[in-house]
Formats: sequence, C-alpha cells, structure tokens
Amino acid sequence: MRFTTAVWFAIFMRKETARGAFVSVVKRGAQQAGTVFVIHNHLDDTFDLYGPAPQVFFDDDANMDRTFEKIFECASQQEIDDYMSKQSDFDPDLWLVETESGTGNISLDTIKQ
Repeated sequence: MRFTTAVWFAIFMRKETARGAFVSVVKRGAQQAGTVFVIHNHLDDTFDLYGPAPQVFFDDDANMDRTFEKIFECASQQEIDDYMSKQSDFDPDLWLVETESGTGNISLDTIKQ
C-alpha cells in the first residue's frame, strides 16, 4: 500500500527530526499523490537534491513506497532554484521539502547508481 504524500511527509519528518535534522516544507503540493523533491542542506552553502526515481528502477511486483534518485550533489542554491522552477512549471502540485544538517546522511530510500 502506498502512503499519501501527506502521510509520507509526516513519517519522513519524524525520522529526520529523530536524528537531529531540521525539516521544513518549502512548497506543499497535492495531499494525496504529489510528487516529492527533497533538498538536503549541508549548512556549508551546498545542497543535494533528490527527486523521484525513474519507473525503470521498479519491478511490477515491488512494494516500494517512494524511492528517490540524487539529482544534484553539492550544488549551489541557484542551481537548485533553477531546476525546481522548471519542475514547478511542469508539475504545480509537487512538494518541495528541505532538511538541514551538517551530515551527508538523509533517511530516504535511494536507487544505487
């Protein structure tokens, strides 16, 4: 069973705050099935951006709730803003979530590249 985006975010926020990270919603999208992008702020003026993994990485039988791919690593705020502006034009119902911590760890299921 796939969680709604709002429920997924609540779980993600709890996991991140439990490990000491700050979490905020930059843009709240569709409650039921909004696409999620996650910015990880390293607190050194660099950011990682995660977005939905392409469908090719999923089996038809897979029971995966949400899996992400790293789109940018150690990017500038401007690079993130430019990319997300284009994504928002394409999908105005997307969610943009930001985490802040000095560690490179984030509690997301990501594809192995």
